[in-house]
Amino acid sequence: MPSVSAHVAAALAHHVDQVFGVMGNGNAHFLDALERDGAVPYTPMRHEAGAVVAADGYHRASGRLAAATATYGAGFTNTLTALAEARQAHIPLVLVVGDEPTSGPRPWGVDQIALASAVGARTYTVGRTDAAATAVIAVEHALTYRVPTVLAIPYDVATREAGPVPDAPSPAAPAPLAPTGPFAARAIAEAAAALAAAERPFLLAGRGAWISGAGTALGALADATGALTAGTALGRGVFPDARYDLGVTGGFGAERAMETVRTSDVAVLFGASLNPFTMRFGDLFAPGTRVIQVDVAPAATHPHVGAYVRGDARLVAEALVEELRALGGAPSGWRESVDIADLVARPAGDGLAADGRLDPRSAAARIGELLPADRVVVSDGGHFIGWANMYWPVASPDRMIMVGTAYQSIGLGFPSVAGAALAHPESTVVLTTGDGGGLMALADLESAVRVAGGRGLAVVWNDAAYGAEVNLYGLKGLAQGPMRIPEVDFAALGAAVGAKGVVVRTLADLEALAEWAARPADERPFLVLDLRISGAVIAPYQEEIIRVNR
Repeated sequence: MPSVSAHVAAALAHHVDQVFGVMGNGNAHFLDALERDGAVPYTPMRHEAGAVVAADGYHRASGRLAAATATYGAGFTNTLTALAEARQAHIPLVLVVGDEPTSGPRPWGVDQIALASAVGARTYTVGRTDAAATAVIAVEHALTYRVPTVLAIPYDVATREAGPVPDAPSPAAPAPLAPTGPFAARAIAEAAAALAAAERPFLLAGRGAWISGAGTALGALADATGALTAGTALGRGVFPDARYDLGVTGGFGAERAMETVRTSDVAVLFGASLNPFTMRFGDLFAPGTRVIQVDVAPAATHPHVGAYVRGDARLVAEALVEELRALGGAPSGWRESVDIADLVARPAGDGLAADGRLDPRSAAARIGELLPADRVVVSDGGHFIGWANMYWPVASPDRMIMVGTAYQSIGLGFPSVAGAALAHPESTVVLTTGDGGGLMALADLESAVRVAGGRGLAVVWNDAAYGAEVNLYGLKGLAQGPMRIPEVDFAALGAAVGAKGVVVRTLADLEALAEWAARPADERPFLVLDLRISGAVIAPYQEEIIRVNR
């Protein structure tokens, strides 16, 4: 007779594409049922946080739902940082965990429901008679609210007989938020009138615009207004016409492009949270710019927003196009008057910095030239985070995966590779990580190598330091001893788990990447590039943070 664990596995199989996890006695029966059913692929990870990160990365790269699984107690508490990141970033996933027996906690038990709640994740606990239905409720909660959701299986319930697996109902898909009512109609009419009168209109797309499928509508709006366009770090590539796109905004943006954005007279921002980095700490727009935000949040998310339209980005963009047609507005002509190539040019760097170590700008530019065009870039957090955004453009937001930035975490890079590689099995997956974050995530270096194989490579920006802290606090005079890391040989670490490791001290050493990229993916190993970079070259976005903190 099927067990409770079998009911959970069968119900989830209808709604998740992948499961990532670490096996323990709290989830052993769930994994046994999952493996025996065979309907959903299971990928073992080496750390419980990595399991959640891989599920998170899979969703960001594919738009589809994945699950993670861990045992109770220490297995569950190991997931909390990754769970907090997924909650902050609005990533739907289901975390299946063992939990304390219904008879009460054991001596090593912790209040898992309270811990999950503390990072913003709701827990659903299955019973003998409702396991399949509860699993579907957890899926529906994750999808409806775009959050990670915990599905707990009490230890003494996991093996209980539960009868034939029922036909569980399908989760209800949330409908796009339509801009309805007189207030929304007036807000759209005023925004359209502002765009029609604008001499220098600017449109910005965030990840929310990508999720809503707004690309075509935003392209039509850009054509109708003659606007220059750009994307946030998680929204680049939404606009279909790259000829008039300024790339990424904020501290990762090209300086002359950001100066041009500041001259816009009307800016409409779609599906972007407008965090301090996107907004350049308040300097993205001039005081005279009329800033209009379109989002599904209850209210505007930045004090510089002068008008707010609540609604799905695609639906609002389509409504604006219709309003502009009714007004008989003509394109401004602004975008044809500027030289986009000149505005988005990046500094090439000096090859080697004054201290004799590699200039990260030069390395980033050369790597960008050598990387396959069909690529997914996965980014850990740290000082280096800007280099990939600045020098390695991607085709769409599902190809720039930044796990950790929402919660300001480092150490989630290597497990992200596994999720992205399974989401894009046809593409090269490129990890950009630092030595500090790379060491934190080292358990899942093996996972990255095993899952991505010859379609994957890791670029480790190795400055023998926690670079962001050195730049922010070391320059203030704080003791730098705790900010320094003995130089680690990541090339050797990669080789230990089956990768090809290359220490890169000069640009000439990057010919190893050229040779690797020229070979078929099934004839090459995972590649680890250990870049021995200078800590003296500070990323532009970090310089903004330094100025703000002064």
